[in-house]
Amino acid sequence: MSAITQTEEANLQLDTQGFAIVVDGLRKRYGSLVAVDGISFRVKEREIFGLLGPNGAGKTTTVEILEGLRQTDEGRVLVAGIDVRKVPDKVKGVIGVQLQSSAFFDGLSLLELLDLFAALYGRSVDAMALLEKVDLKEKARSNVNKLSGGQKQRFSIATALVNEPKILFLDEPTTGLDPQARRNLWELAQAIRTEGRTIVLTTHYMDEAETLCDRVAIMDHGKILAMEPPDLLIQRLLDKGFHSQRVERSANLEDVFLDMTGHGLREG
Repeated sequence: MSAITQTEEANLQLDTQGFAIVVDGLRKRYGSLVAVDGISFRVKEREIFGLLGPNGAGKTTTVEILEGLRQTDEGRVLVAGIDVRKVPDKVKGVIGVQLQSSAFFDGLSLLELLDLFAALYGRSVDAMALLEKVDLKEKARSNVNKLSGGQKQRFSIATALVNEPKILFLDEPTTGLDPQARRNLWELAQAIRTEGRTIVLTTHYMDEAETLCDRVAIMDHGKILAMEPPDLLIQRLLDKGFHSQRVERSANLEDVFLDMTGHGLREG
């Protein structure tokens, strides 16, 4: 290795130190459509990072590239220090992916499914401990088709944790859930972060992003329009003279609902 190459390698390590994900100049085209238009961002280790944007903004393409599912046309993408362009398959060993909708073998119990997922990674797992982590221990011998919506989402997260990933991708994890199940998933995400994992979250619920995320990137038309902590983005809007037509109060209707019906999960 030449002296110049050694210097470049040292600069690269310094540039990526402390970051779980590094993206520089990422671009992806589909024919004449530019889905992702030269975006750059960093996700810190042990951060909950939100990727927000309307449908068609480019966030799904971005996440699929990070997960090694799509090839990028241009740019540098490092996930847990792995160059996704060069070794996309290697990335799959260090990430976990919870999908908005997942299909599982109906004939297997939750315990059997977790053992199956672990076997695919060539490892063994304490399946019962994983189910306990996601509040599904009592459903250990049930089939997935017997679970409620919230239970299915939590089980999907359990399957994403079988390989002890450094980075967890959550794709709209609370879509269609009632307030109790939604709050429970928020608490689960925060608990997973305290274990030392990084979380990348996509969501259409702005209150969810505001509650969970350390920082958010707002995308539209393939570009990142802003990337800051939610409180700072809100304050910048207020500093521009924005006034909401809705009077802000210290509680909302969801708080009323939870106060009257309780915070505990209702799963039958």
